[in-house]
Amino acid sequence: MSDSLDALRQQLATFAAERDWQQFHSPKNLASALIVEAAELLEHFQWMPDAQSRALQPEQKQAVAAEIADVLLYLVQLSDALGIDPVAAAQDKILVNAQKYPVATARGNSRKHGAP
Repeated sequence: MSDSLDALRQQLATFAAERDWQQFHSPKNLASALIVEAAELLEHFQWMPDAQSRALQPEQKQAVAAEIADVLLYLVQLSDALGIDPVAAAQDKILVNAQKYPVATARGNSRKHGAP
């Protein structure tokens, strides 16, 4: 795990411990909270044209940043609860995706691998 992500994990663990919240932080509860926060993130973009989503106003960007933070915090806590290094898992997934979507066939193509 990267030093900054590990520091964040430790900070979150301390924050939860000080409040005696670990009892509520089962993997199921953390995954549920993660999905709720991801939905709140999506709400900021619902019905927004693609071009507008790429050029958020400062207040919109600040609200999106807060939701991204919530998603990241729950993801880090879920990873910690399960003993998974999210950086290593992501690096492994990139290798899998590189095999699944080779540049020669995937470049400029948004279709799933093997889809017509």
